Amino acid sequence: MPENSWPENDSYSEFEPIDSLLSDDLESDLFRGLGGRRRKAAVVITLLWGGTIALHLISWGSWLIVSFTCLLWIQAVRVLLARPHPVPEPFSLDTQDNWPYVSLLVAAKNEEAVISNLVRMLCNLEYPASRYDLWVIDDHSTDRTPVLLDQLALEYDQLKVLHRGAGAGGGKSGALNQVLPLAKGEILAVFDADAQVTPDLLRRVLPCFGQPQVGAVQVRKAIANAKVNFWTRGQMAEMALDTYFQQQRIAIGGIGELRGNGQFVRRSALKSCGGWNEETLTDDLDLTIRLHLDGWDIEFLETPYVEEEGVTGPVALWHQRNRWAEGGYQRYLDYWRLIASNRMGTRKTIDLLSFILIQYLLPAATVPDLLMAIAYHRLPVLSPLTALGLTLSFLAMFIGLRRIRKNETSLHTVFVTLVQTVRGTIYMLHWLLVMASTIARISVRPKRLKWVKTVHQGTGEVWLEGQEL
Repeated sequence: MPENSWPENDSYSEFEPIDSLLSDDLESDLFRGLGGRRRKAAVVITLLWGGTIALHLISWGSWLIVSFTCLLWIQAVRVLLARPHPVPEPFSLDTQDNWPYVSLLVAAKNEEAVISNLVRMLCNLEYPASRYDLWVIDDHSTDRTPVLLDQLALEYDQLKVLHRGAGAGGGKSGALNQVLPLAKGEILAVFDADAQVTPDLLRRVLPCFGQPQVGAVQVRKAIANAKVNFWTRGQMAEMALDTYFQQQRIAIGGIGELRGNGQFVRRSALKSCGGWNEETLTDDLDLTIRLHLDGWDIEFLETPYVEEEGVTGPVALWHQRNRWAEGGYQRYLDYWRLIASNRMGTRKTIDLLSFILIQYLLPAATVPDLLMAIAYHRLPVLSPLTALGLTLSFLAMFIGLRRIRKNETSLHTVFVTLVQTVRGTIYMLHWLLVMASTIARISVRPKRLKWVKTVHQGTGEVWLEGQEL
């Protein structure tokens, strides 16, 4: 595709649901998965616990883990030594007539504290007003959000408001799917209501779509209230860790992932995947897998970034991370057949399986490993894998934080970064508990979606409220 050359708008008058647009294999695997998540999760945790216990009972169990860890270190070294993809040049102001039409989408529910600032920010981007629109979906808000949006719609021509009724379902995914037939953009950008972006965001992100195989782009997420306390500082380091892994994994031909806030998706790619999945807790993680299974790539940009409010307490963090963990785990349960069949390609499959092992399976296996280690008065047999995970995480967080600081080399900067990395590593230990409890819980409870809403205050104070549905 020529630089700054874009296809005609391929918007469709009636958006078809996910089950009618997915390819036959992807569709059948998804809906077979939705009906058996608990059963599959029970099988996984049984095999995981049984296999870990067996490693303690056989004489060569520890050597098997050491050998497997050496193989993973080869993949880890590839990740550490990779060079991130070069960043395309921003759109030139001389080519505005060829810039793609973009639709910015925001699903908002009870966001009166932040919605006005977001709308004004997104309606004043350095992008021709005639080349983008902003759709805010009021998801049956009970505060002043609908009133504020209707007032802002009179002030900004780009702003379009869709009010959903009390019976509308599907959560955020349902809201985004409902507005798709109305939005005109060739590229769709999704933001949370507390997002903060720079005016040049579109000019710098959209050139990535000049490569026809790129189906989506995720920009780095940063924590706007990072200085509040230990928890928000930990989330800042966590985002730096995620940034590093995103860039490095993509550089070796691995998986780029969407993160919900600040995600850009090509309409044709979204359409080929069937839109947003309304049967998952984390629409972004689910769409990530479906895009890769459908042959698309996802790029990641460190700059520009989108700021969002971090949760400020351990209870709120626990609920939020449990939702992320469960949604992330669900996608592997739903699409495991297609992942195992190497539909993504060898490099992406190896990358994905490596991170499934480190991020999901290893934390769950630590419980039986510790119990057996205590019973037999020996070191945990999975210690080499645990050491690999912690070492890789520490290095990635340190390098990620340095990159954000533009690799400043003063001793003071290096020391501050080291302190942030140590603190961030301690903070990240909560993922061990989250992952282990989530995998165990999914395997025994009836299937249900859990909705927990993040309440944004616009001042750095964030908490969660919600209920199980």
